[in-house]
Amino acid sequence: MSYQDIKTHIFSNLKRSDDIDIKVEIDKTKKAIKDIGLKQFGTILNFDNLQDLTEKDWKRMKGELETKFNIKMEQGVLIKGDEQQKRDTTWWTGVAQQQINSYYWDRYKRYLKDYLPPEVVKTIDDDTDILMNNIENPNIETFDRRGMVVGHVQSGKTGNYAGLICKAADASYKFIVVIAGGMNNLRNQTQERLNKAFIGKDGGTQVGAGKGESPNNKLPISLTTKEKDFNKQDADRSSQGINFDTIKTPIILVIKKNVHSLKNVIDWLNKQYPNKVKDHAMLMIDDESDYASVDTSKLENEPTAINKGLRKILAKFNKSVYVAYTATPYANILIDHEATHQQYEDDLFPRDFIYALNAPTNYFGARKIFLDPNRTYLVSVDDYQDVIPTTHKKDFELPSIPNSLYEAMRVFVLNIAIRHLRGQRDKHNSLLIHATRFTVVHQKLALHISQYIEKIQKEVKAYGRLSNANQQSSLIQDLENTLNLRYENLEFSWQKVLLKMCNIVNTIICREVHQQTTVPLEYRQKTCTNAIVIGGTSLSRGYTLEGLSVSYFLRNTVFYDTLMQMGRWFGYREGYQDLCRIYMPETMIDNFGHIIEATEELIDDFKKMRDENMTPNDFGLAVRAHPDSLLQVTAKNKQHNGKEFIHSMCLDGRSKETSWLPNKPSNKASNLSTIKNTIFQLQENNKVEKVGNNYLWRNIDKQQIISFLNRFKVYQNDVLGISSRMPIDFIKKYAEDIDTKWDVALYSGNGDEENIGTIQFNKEQRRVRLNNDCIEIQNRQVSTGTSESITLDKNTRKKLGSKRKKAREKIEKPLLRLHILETTDKNHKSIDVRLAAFGVSFPSRIISNTKNIRLTINTVYQQQLLQSIEDEEQADD
Repeated sequence: MSYQDIKTHIFSNLKRSDDIDIKVEIDKTKKAIKDIGLKQFGTILNFDNLQDLTEKDWKRMKGELETKFNIKMEQGVLIKGDEQQKRDTTWWTGVAQQQINSYYWDRYKRYLKDYLPPEVVKTIDDDTDILMNNIENPNIETFDRRGMVVGHVQSGKTGNYAGLICKAADASYKFIVVIAGGMNNLRNQTQERLNKAFIGKDGGTQVGAGKGESPNNKLPISLTTKEKDFNKQDADRSSQGINFDTIKTPIILVIKKNVHSLKNVIDWLNKQYPNKVKDHAMLMIDDESDYASVDTSKLENEPTAINKGLRKILAKFNKSVYVAYTATPYANILIDHEATHQQYEDDLFPRDFIYALNAPTNYFGARKIFLDPNRTYLVSVDDYQDVIPTTHKKDFELPSIPNSLYEAMRVFVLNIAIRHLRGQRDKHNSLLIHATRFTVVHQKLALHISQYIEKIQKEVKAYGRLSNANQQSSLIQDLENTLNLRYENLEFSWQKVLLKMCNIVNTIICREVHQQTTVPLEYRQKTCTNAIVIGGTSLSRGYTLEGLSVSYFLRNTVFYDTLMQMGRWFGYREGYQDLCRIYMPETMIDNFGHIIEATEELIDDFKKMRDENMTPNDFGLAVRAHPDSLLQVTAKNKQHNGKEFIHSMCLDGRSKETSWLPNKPSNKASNLSTIKNTIFQLQENNKVEKVGNNYLWRNIDKQQIISFLNRFKVYQNDVLGISSRMPIDFIKKYAEDIDTKWDVALYSGNGDEENIGTIQFNKEQRRVRLNNDCIEIQNRQVSTGTSESITLDKNTRKKLGSKRKKAREKIEKPLLRLHILETTDKNHKSIDVRLAAFGVSFPSRIISNTKNIRLTINTVYQQQLLQSIEDEEQADD
């Protein structure tokens, strides 16, 4: 524990310092140890058995502390509804905050400062102040507010809403309900966190913010515990003799999102208060609000049971606030903003405000993982289809597991040893294996995994301390090979890692997390857990796997929100981020990358809407019309009525490319001919400009573009080209409907010379991957970063550089981009000498919806788009 104890001591000193100088503080500590001796130093600070640190240890500690104290976190972004813009949204920061005793927030803030950098604590304070301004003053006679907070997966949304709860309690909100996901493990975890952040007690023990001076007359009344969800009998006993009129502290419930729990709360409220609660304000926090809260009923006037239950609780109060928290807002934002009901009142659309949180700079998020060109953390898996096919059913036998899964387990064993060598022996470690959607297959998978781990344990214990361990055990040789493959620049030798494995290997356990789990997964405070966790849906929403460093992930889905929520590897990985590895198929790596790009585009739109005082409803329209939202919108329509509908897509400000191309020789030849014929026609009738080594034709009639689009054979594995990110029918419709001239460019690269008529250029070189019936361009990028600014003047091009979105904001006409590629595979083997590809850049007009392209999505289209949904609906884990 020496390393961690000394680091904690230095961290505490730095937090108290106004002038943070990490080097000076480390030098002071080293001098103190030298002057009085290590044993005396440990005695003074109440640390047992301290051991000397090496210069490498001190250097690593300095780097980790610098990372901690250099963390930045920007304030979030707010958009408000039409009515909200007319209200007083400074009531909290302008008046109330100065008049009240902020007991709950102050002690939570002190608690946060124990483990978060000062700037992060400040941003949580600022963010929750903005949210308080928008939820409403509880002294107002009547109100009904609906809002949503959007944060990154595993980025700290619980910490934010804990802060909001503390401030709401300080402002005299009397009833707080936290809807904490649909699984017991998630509800229990949320309860434990709120015990520390707000309640201050767990059982009879002071915890978290409640440690120290916590007077009983300030103790919130919690009608749920870490072990028990809400039930009427316990609630009646706990609340005897109290009601909202007599209590001075708030009542809080942390309940599971299911029909039974909601009914219990409704029945208890009705028993305590037969009529509406008129004079007291309530706050409902709906965590993972995109899951189960949204009304997907096919019946016009009867919402789904959970949606109805949430609305019934809110309707019980004259003063109510509903705040949805989610990382994936698609489902919430697609709620009908006008939907209401005589008994259950308005649906849960966030009509009053949406607040987008920023993540701290140390957040290990989707961009760092999936948009890193070096793929530092990703391991592509291609050996699973014959072993555990994606389309397997619940009766699948699973006679073996893929070699890549064996490797992932070896990496995990190595990681535990390495973290111990880094002084992190008091930290939990987890490996996530999510390879099926069926409980019975999880159970079979767990058997194979347990057998392999037991074999590692046996052989490391038997041979690990021998000088010739590798010769004695092929499995130990496999471990060394894996270390050399995945951690080339590790600071420790193989021999050191192996010796440490001898000490820790027997601590590794396997745990299944699904509907039929018998032995629960637990992370205890005083005992470290090193767990291989096998599970699926039960781990997919909100639940945090502590110390997750390795993930093995085969599960796929057509839904953005589901896919992102399955990614438990996002979060914070202080001191071991370099050890993290995610094993998944190439197609899923591409899917994640694309979802991130699409989400970032929507967040950019969100910021522009904030600047234009636009509303949550405007953002909802933008989400519906985003080119990558069609599948989500189609799925929602299927759930409601299954009839044909008109889909409106906004292509403004977007770029679409043929990142996937057909591999059929006749199609490739036809596409090459199409580009050549188009260039011949352009040469005959239009003036050409040379821009660098590239060629540009301006003000081309749209009929020529339509002809090109109709002739080019794009790759479509669904009827509208949605999965391949080339919605060709919408692009054709744009060309037909929008009365505008086009610009056309042909790009030159570093490949062999090519001639088309009088045009001389060099082909562009691209790396590709061959799939069954298509060719995939590496990183999904046909064009380079500067290609979209070709129509702009030289100074503007230089200023923009490779800022593609900014270029689309500047261009005035749509741009057809033509490419002829020389392609090779990852081993530099030639694939195609000439491969035709194209892209389209659409000018940006975020403020206008007048150019949306509308197509009728009939039932045949729906059926073809949503074939994989039926597989998702069969999941039982």
